[in-house]
Amino acid sequence: MREIVLDTETTGFEPSDGHRIVEIGCVELIDHFPSGKTFHCYLNPERDMPAEAEKVHGLSISFLADKPLFADVAEEFLEFIGDAPLVIHNAAFDMKFLNAELARLDLASLPNERAIDTIPMAKLKFPGARYSLDELCKRFNIDLTVRSKHGALLDAELLAQVYLELIGGRQKKFLLATADAFAEEGGEHRPARQRPEPLPSLVTAAELEAHAKFVAKELGEAAIWLKLETPAESAGVSKAG
Repeated sequence: MREIVLDTETTGFEPSDGHRIVEIGCVELIDHFPSGKTFHCYLNPERDMPAEAEKVHGLSISFLADKPLFADVAEEFLEFIGDAPLVIHNAAFDMKFLNAELARLDLASLPNERAIDTIPMAKLKFPGARYSLDELCKRFNIDLTVRSKHGALLDAELLAQVYLELIGGRQKKFLLATADAFAEEGGEHRPARQRPEPLPSLVTAAELEAHAKFVAKELGEAAIWLKLETPAESAGVSKAG
């Protein structure tokens, strides 16, 4: 299953007030785990940068001045996300900005039902707790030392780890990972140890004899059992008795 963890940085809170996206970060998940594929871009918002927004993400207009417009990356972005579900923290915020940008280009909007919002998931798992990305990272012991400012790709990478914890993915992987997948991650697959000698059967010779007689009498020569080596044969008991 393919999913895309997505985050954006913007110039403000409302696209209806003329605010724009200035950064998009996406992380591809396959069966809930990062595949290593990402999409990331900074964008020229074609407007000024409010001081409050710059304090959050550290992106100045001078830095963004030579960056592409959303129109320049829209096709690549849409191709990357494909039709995969979008895992987003506070999905309504990012979805309204993405759809506002798409609307400017007369492109189809992204259906809100595609979004998997991690805030309701966190509320369900931890009622009454704080649900910011920072707080959830702390709760799950996810390293935040690299996060001095908000950044779309960095936050998407952190959210991918949070999402994995919210769905219990670490335990799932531990229990269900195939030997090949384990080896690909640098692990060593060790086959189960075999006993030097099989344990003796708990079935008695009399029980084997009775079973062989039942098969011969009730099931007849066409019985599938007779086409296989039976416990009676391996124990040296004849079918006919």
